[in-house]
Amino acid sequence: MKIRFSAQLFLILLSPVLFLGCASLEEDPTINWSAEELYTNAKGRLDDKFYDQSIELYKNLDLRYPYGPFAEQGKIDIAYAYWKMNNSASALMACDRFIREHPDHENVDYVMYLKALVHFNDDKGLLGFFVPKNLAERDPGAAREAFDILRDLVKRFPDSRYAEDAQLRMAYLVNTLAEHEVSVANYYFRRGAFVASINRAQSVIENYPRAPAAREALEVLALSYERSGLVESRQKIEAIIDVNFPGLRQAKTEDAERSWWEFWGNKTEDNPYPEGSDQVEGKSWWKFWIDDGMPPEDK
Repeated sequence: MKIRFSAQLFLILLSPVLFLGCASLEEDPTINWSAEELYTNAKGRLDDKFYDQSIELYKNLDLRYPYGPFAEQGKIDIAYAYWKMNNSASALMACDRFIREHPDHENVDYVMYLKALVHFNDDKGLLGFFVPKNLAERDPGAAREAFDILRDLVKRFPDSRYAEDAQLRMAYLVNTLAEHEVSVANYYFRRGAFVASINRAQSVIENYPRAPAAREALEVLALSYERSGLVESRQKIEAIIDVNFPGLRQAKTEDAERSWWEFWGNKTEDNPYPEGSDQVEGKSWWKFWIDDGMPPEDK
Protein backbone atom coordinates (compact mmCIF):
# COMPACT_ATOMS: atom_id res chain seq x y z
CA MET A 1 0.00 0.00 0.00
CA LYS A 2 1.50 3.32 -1.08
CA ILE A 3 1.21 6.42 1.07
CA ARG A 4 0.99 9.72 -0.76
CA PHE A 5 2.17 12.84 0.98
CA SER A 6 0.43 15.95 -0.21
CA ALA A 7 2.01 19.38 -0.05
CA GLN A 8 -0.48 20.33 2.66
CA LEU A 9 0.51 17.35 4.81
CA PHE A 10 4.17 18.17 4.32
CA LEU A 11 3.66 21.73 5.56
CA ILE A 12 1.72 20.45 8.57
CA LEU A 13 4.59 18.15 9.50
CA LEU A 14 7.17 20.86 8.88
CA SER A 15 5.37 23.62 10.77
CA PRO A 16 6.59 22.59 14.26
CA VAL A 17 10.18 22.77 13.05
CA LEU A 18 9.63 26.19 11.52
CA PHE A 19 7.87 27.33 14.65
CA LEU A 20 10.70 26.19 16.89
CA GLY A 21 13.23 27.87 14.64
CA CYS A 22 11.36 31.16 14.73
CA ALA A 23 10.84 30.83 18.47
CA SER A 24 14.54 30.33 19.06
CA LEU A 25 15.26 33.54 17.16
CA GLU A 26 12.62 35.42 19.11
CA GLU A 27 14.05 34.10 22.37
CA ASP A 28 17.52 35.58 21.66
CA PRO A 29 17.58 38.60 23.99
CA THR A 30 20.54 40.13 22.11
CA ILE A 31 18.87 40.23 18.70
CA ASN A 32 18.21 43.98 18.83
CA TRP A 33 21.16 45.02 20.95
CA SER A 34 23.44 47.79 19.78
CA ALA A 35 27.20 47.36 19.42
CA GLU A 36 27.70 49.09 22.76
CA GLU A 37 25.21 46.83 24.52
CA LEU A 38 26.82 43.70 23.09
CA TYR A 39 30.30 44.86 24.05
CA THR A 40 29.31 45.98 27.56
CA ASN A 41 27.65 42.66 28.33
CA ALA A 42 30.51 40.66 26.82
CA LYS A 43 33.03 42.63 28.86
CA GLY A 44 30.98 42.03 31.99
CA ARG A 45 31.03 38.27 31.39
CA LEU A 46 34.76 38.47 30.73
CA ASP A 47 35.43 40.35 33.98
CA ASP A 48 33.36 37.77 35.87
CA LYS A 49 35.42 34.96 34.28
CA PHE A 50 32.50 33.50 32.34
CA TYR A 51 34.74 33.16 29.33
CA ASP A 52 32.54 30.88 27.24
CA GLN A 53 29.60 33.29 27.56
CA SER A 54 31.75 36.30 26.76
CA ILE A 55 33.11 34.58 23.64
CA GLU A 56 29.59 34.01 22.28
CA LEU A 57 28.70 37.67 22.82
CA TYR A 58 31.93 38.84 21.20
CA LYS A 59 31.17 36.60 18.21
CA ASN A 60 27.73 38.22 17.88
CA LEU A 61 29.34 41.63 18.08
CA ASP A 62 31.79 40.74 15.34
CA LEU A 63 29.05 39.36 13.08
CA ARG A 64 26.57 42.22 13.50
CA TYR A 65 28.89 45.19 13.92
CA PRO A 66 32.26 44.28 12.34
CA TYR A 67 33.57 47.85 12.30
CA GLY A 68 34.11 50.56 14.86
CA PRO A 69 35.82 50.88 18.26
CA PHE A 70 33.61 48.30 20.00
CA ALA A 71 34.35 45.72 17.31
CA GLU A 72 38.09 46.40 17.49
CA GLN A 73 38.20 46.08 21.26
CA GLY A 74 36.01 42.99 21.07
CA LYS A 75 38.56 41.31 18.78
CA ILE A 76 41.24 41.95 21.39
CA ASP A 77 39.11 40.74 24.29
CA ILE A 78 38.05 37.52 22.58
CA ALA A 79 41.70 36.57 22.05
CA TYR A 80 42.25 36.97 25.79
CA ALA A 81 39.11 34.94 26.56
CA TYR A 82 40.28 32.09 24.32
CA TRP A 83 43.65 32.13 26.10
CA LYS A 84 41.99 31.91 29.51
CA MET A 85 39.90 29.00 28.20
CA ASN A 86 43.18 27.23 27.25
CA ASN A 87 42.13 27.31 23.60
CA SER A 88 45.57 28.20 22.25
CA ALA A 89 44.75 27.67 18.58
CA SER A 90 41.77 30.06 18.63
CA ALA A 91 43.68 32.59 20.72
CA LEU A 92 46.56 32.65 18.23
CA MET A 93 44.16 32.96 15.30
CA ALA A 94 42.42 35.89 17.01
CA CYS A 95 45.77 37.60 17.71
CA ASP A 96 47.01 37.11 14.15
CA ARG A 97 43.73 38.40 12.75
CA PHE A 98 43.86 41.56 14.81
CA ILE A 99 47.51 42.28 13.96
CA ARG A 100 46.75 41.71 10.27
CA GLU A 101 43.64 43.92 10.22
CA HIS A 102 44.85 46.63 12.63
CA PRO A 103 48.66 46.85 12.38
CA ASP A 104 48.69 50.48 13.59
CA HIS A 105 46.18 50.13 16.43
CA GLU A 106 47.22 51.74 19.70
CA ASN A 107 46.93 48.38 21.49
CA VAL A 108 48.72 46.20 18.95
CA ASP A 109 51.63 45.95 21.41
CA TYR A 110 49.30 44.22 23.85
CA VAL A 111 48.13 41.75 21.20
CA MET A 112 51.76 40.85 20.48
CA TYR A 113 52.29 40.47 24.21
CA LEU A 114 49.25 38.20 24.49
CA LYS A 115 50.45 36.13 21.56
CA ALA A 116 53.71 35.56 23.43
CA LEU A 117 51.71 34.45 26.47
CA VAL A 118 49.91 31.88 24.38
CA HIS A 119 53.18 30.49 23.04
CA PHE A 120 54.80 30.58 26.45
CA ASN A 121 54.06 27.02 27.50
CA ASP A 122 55.53 27.15 30.98
CA ASP A 123 53.93 24.28 32.90
CA LYS A 124 55.78 24.82 36.14
CA GLY A 125 53.49 24.34 39.08
CA LEU A 126 53.20 22.52 42.36
CA LEU A 127 54.04 19.18 40.76
CA GLY A 128 56.70 20.80 38.61
CA PHE A 129 58.79 21.57 41.68
CA PHE A 130 58.75 17.99 42.94
CA VAL A 131 58.61 16.08 39.65
CA PRO A 132 60.97 17.94 37.29
CA LYS A 133 60.26 17.35 33.64
CA ASN A 134 62.91 16.18 31.22
CA LEU A 135 63.43 19.20 28.99
CA ALA A 136 65.22 17.00 26.47
CA GLU A 137 61.85 15.41 25.72
CA ARG A 138 60.07 18.73 25.23
CA ASP A 139 59.86 20.70 22.00
CA PRO A 140 61.47 24.12 22.59
CA GLY A 141 59.62 25.55 19.59
CA ALA A 142 57.02 27.36 21.72
CA ALA A 143 59.75 29.01 23.79
CA ARG A 144 61.52 30.20 20.65
CA GLU A 145 58.26 31.53 19.21
CA ALA A 146 57.56 33.44 22.43
CA PHE A 147 61.09 34.85 22.48
CA ASP A 148 60.88 36.05 18.86
CA ILE A 149 57.53 37.78 19.48
CA LEU A 150 58.78 39.48 22.65
CA ARG A 151 61.94 40.62 20.87
CA ASP A 152 59.85 42.17 18.08
CA LEU A 153 57.63 43.81 20.69
CA VAL A 154 60.61 45.45 22.40
CA LYS A 155 62.07 46.61 19.07
CA ARG A 156 58.83 48.08 17.76
CA PHE A 157 57.53 49.49 21.03
CA PRO A 158 60.46 50.23 23.37
CA ASP A 159 58.26 52.54 25.45
CA SER A 160 55.37 50.09 25.76
CA ARG A 161 54.12 49.26 29.24
CA TYR A 162 54.81 45.64 28.30
CA ALA A 163 58.43 46.19 27.24
CA GLU A 164 59.95 45.66 30.71
CA ASP A 165 58.06 42.43 31.28
CA ALA A 166 59.02 41.32 27.79
CA GLN A 167 62.73 41.81 28.52
CA LEU A 168 62.51 39.91 31.80
CA ARG A 169 60.65 37.07 30.16
CA MET A 170 63.14 36.97 27.29
CA ALA A 171 65.92 36.44 29.83
CA TYR A 172 63.93 33.62 31.38
CA LEU A 173 63.33 32.02 27.99
CA VAL A 174 67.02 32.23 27.04
CA ASN A 175 67.94 30.21 30.10
CA THR A 176 65.10 27.78 29.42
CA LEU A 177 66.42 27.17 25.92
CA ALA A 178 69.96 26.79 27.28
CA GLU A 179 68.74 24.26 29.86
CA HIS A 180 67.04 22.34 27.08
CA GLU A 181 70.30 22.08 25.15
CA VAL A 182 72.19 20.99 28.28
CA SER A 183 69.56 18.33 28.94
CA VAL A 184 70.02 17.03 25.41
CA ALA A 185 73.80 17.04 25.89
CA ASN A 186 73.37 15.03 29.12
CA TYR A 187 71.05 12.66 27.31
CA TYR A 188 73.69 11.91 24.68
CA PHE A 189 76.44 11.67 27.31
CA ARG A 190 74.55 9.05 29.32
CA ARG A 191 74.16 6.98 26.18
CA GLY A 192 77.83 7.19 25.22
CA ALA A 193 77.28 9.47 22.20
CA PHE A 194 80.13 11.75 23.23
CA VAL A 195 80.55 13.55 19.90
CA ALA A 196 76.88 14.54 20.03
CA SER A 197 77.13 15.62 23.68
CA ILE A 198 80.22 17.72 22.85
CA ASN A 199 78.39 19.46 20.01
CA ARG A 200 75.36 20.23 22.16
CA ALA A 201 77.41 21.50 25.09
CA GLN A 202 79.48 23.69 22.79
CA SER A 203 76.33 25.17 21.27
CA VAL A 204 75.20 26.28 24.74
CA ILE A 205 78.52 27.98 25.44
CA GLU A 206 78.52 29.68 22.05
CA ASN A 207 74.86 30.73 21.90
CA TYR A 208 74.04 31.27 25.59
CA PRO A 209 77.39 32.21 27.22
CA ARG A 210 75.79 34.22 30.04
CA ALA A 211 73.00 31.80 30.86
CA PRO A 212 73.34 29.97 34.21
CA ALA A 213 73.09 26.70 32.28
CA ALA A 214 76.46 27.46 30.64
CA ARG A 215 78.20 26.27 33.79
CA GLU A 216 76.72 22.81 33.52
CA ALA A 217 77.43 22.80 29.79
CA LEU A 218 81.13 23.24 30.60
CA GLU A 219 80.98 20.31 33.00
CA VAL A 220 79.33 18.09 30.39
CA LEU A 221 81.89 19.21 27.84
CA ALA A 222 84.81 18.36 30.14
CA LEU A 223 83.40 14.92 30.93
CA SER A 224 82.69 14.23 27.26
CA TYR A 225 86.25 15.13 26.33
CA GLU A 226 87.52 12.87 29.09
CA ARG A 227 85.43 9.91 27.91
CA SER A 228 86.55 10.57 24.33
CA GLY A 229 90.21 10.46 25.34
CA LEU A 230 90.79 14.13 24.50
CA VAL A 231 92.85 14.90 27.59
CA GLU A 232 94.23 18.24 26.43
CA SER A 233 90.79 19.55 25.48
CA ARG A 234 89.41 18.42 28.84
CA GLN A 235 92.20 20.24 30.70
CA LYS A 236 91.44 23.46 28.81
CA ILE A 237 87.76 23.30 29.75
CA GLU A 238 88.59 22.54 33.38
CA ALA A 239 90.88 25.58 33.46
CA ILE A 240 88.02 27.72 32.12
CA ILE A 241 85.72 26.33 34.81
CA ASP A 242 88.21 27.06 37.60
CA VAL A 243 88.75 30.63 36.38
CA ASN A 244 85.11 31.53 35.72
CA PHE A 245 83.36 29.44 38.36
CA PRO A 246 85.70 28.96 41.32
CA GLY A 247 84.43 26.45 43.84
CA LEU A 248 81.97 24.91 41.37
CA ARG A 249 83.41 21.40 41.72
CA GLN A 250 83.22 21.52 45.52
CA ALA A 251 79.65 22.77 45.32
CA LYS A 252 78.72 19.92 42.99
CA THR A 253 80.22 17.41 45.42
CA GLU A 254 78.21 18.89 48.30
CA ASP A 255 75.03 18.86 46.22
CA ALA A 256 75.55 15.20 45.43
CA GLU A 257 75.87 14.40 49.14
CA ARG A 258 72.78 16.40 50.15
CA SER A 259 69.54 14.50 50.69
CA TRP A 260 66.73 15.02 48.17
CA TRP A 261 64.56 16.80 50.74
CA GLU A 262 67.24 19.44 51.35
CA PHE A 263 66.80 21.09 47.98
CA TRP A 264 66.06 24.43 49.67
CA GLY A 265 69.49 24.32 51.32
CA ASN A 266 70.99 27.03 49.11
CA LYS A 267 68.90 29.74 50.75
CA THR A 268 70.54 32.26 53.07
CA GLU A 269 69.30 35.35 54.83
CA ASP A 270 71.02 37.54 52.24
CA ASN A 271 69.82 35.39 49.37
CA PRO A 272 66.46 33.77 50.20
CA TYR A 273 66.18 32.25 46.73
CA PRO A 274 68.22 29.23 45.63
CA GLU A 275 70.96 29.83 43.10
CA GLY A 276 69.60 29.42 39.59
CA SER A 277 66.03 30.16 40.65
CA ASP A 278 63.85 32.35 38.48
CA GLN A 279 63.56 35.17 41.02
CA VAL A 280 64.41 38.46 39.29
CA GLU A 281 64.19 41.81 41.04
CA GLY A 282 61.55 40.61 43.46
CA LYS A 283 59.38 38.96 40.81
CA SER A 284 58.80 35.23 40.79
CA TRP A 285 58.62 33.47 37.43
CA TRP A 286 54.84 33.24 37.81
CA LYS A 287 54.42 37.00 38.51
CA PHE A 288 55.90 38.49 35.37
CA TRP A 289 52.78 39.21 33.39
CA ILE A 290 51.09 42.55 33.99
CA ASP A 291 47.57 42.37 35.46
CA ASP A 292 47.27 38.67 34.62
CA GLY A 293 47.45 39.62 30.95
CA MET A 294 44.11 41.48 31.00
CA PRO A 295 43.62 43.53 27.81
CA PRO A 296 43.71 47.32 28.10
CA GLU A 297 40.36 49.02 27.72
CA ASP A 298 39.87 51.12 24.63
CA LYS A 299 39.61 54.80 25.41
